[in-house]
Amino acid sequence: MPRRPGQIVMSPRTRLLVTVFAGGCIGTLVRAGLAEGIPVHAGQWPWPTFIANLAGALMLGAITEWWAEHHDQRSLLGAGLCGALTTFSTMQLELLRMLDSHDYALAIGYAATSLVLGVSLASAGRRLVDHPHSPRRAAL
Repeated sequence: MPRRPGQIVMSPRTRLLVTVFAGGCIGTLVRAGLAEGIPVHAGQWPWPTFIANLAGALMLGAITEWWAEHHDQRSLLGAGLCGALTTFSTMQLELLRMLDSHDYALAIGYAATSLVLGVSLASAGRRLVDHPHSPRRAAL
């Protein structure tokens, strides 16, 4: 296929990196907006991280099911958007701060709720977009 003037041609690897980067920019902006919009103080539930992680789990479940064979979309939304939106490291830091402040019940509740709801929402995301032509269904 002939190249048009001004058309940018990228190798598959470069296209993958660009899509992950673009999704990462969006995810980072959303997470930063949550952190700015919902202040967290010591001894309180860290809502911005909790919301970002749960939203990311739901989206990632849906993305991995819906775009199982479409690497560009899965890279943009999965690795890029969800990878930048969710933050396991921030959750760990928040848990350490809770433990340092002797907020043991809050730390245990936060860790357990994040884990249980995260896995549940990832599963729900897959079920939301489960369709007859799903690669997972074809394997059954």
